Amino acid sequence: MATVHTKRVYEEAAPEDGYRVLVDRVWPRGISKERAHVAEWQKEAGPSTELRKWFGHVPERYEEFRRRYRDELVGSDALGHLREVVAGHDVVTLVYSAKDEQYNQAVVLSELLREP
Repeated sequence: MATVHTKRVYEEAAPEDGYRVLVDRVWPRGISKERAHVAEWQKEAGPSTELRKWFGHVPERYEEFRRRYRDELVGSDALGHLREVVAGHDVVTLVYSAKDEQYNQAVVLSELLREP
């Protein structure tokens, strides 16, 4: 099983990132596709627009966001695809645009992808 990391898309890409997957539903503001250095963009893996707007990256809402987001993902094609990506690579980095490195969808996704 691959090692799964998370990283802001605004940080420089590094060789140790391995296979980079953007997991935002909306392309990150102010960054070119070249600078993002992502192997693929899995926009369907991002939270729904409704959930994203409700959460608003308010830390006090994170646990509820986490629960709702996991509910959206369970059984989805996006999660199935990401599980295949993880199975096929040694290192996978889930790339996201949120400023908060602790409370975001990539953290939730990485938890899910580490579960058996």
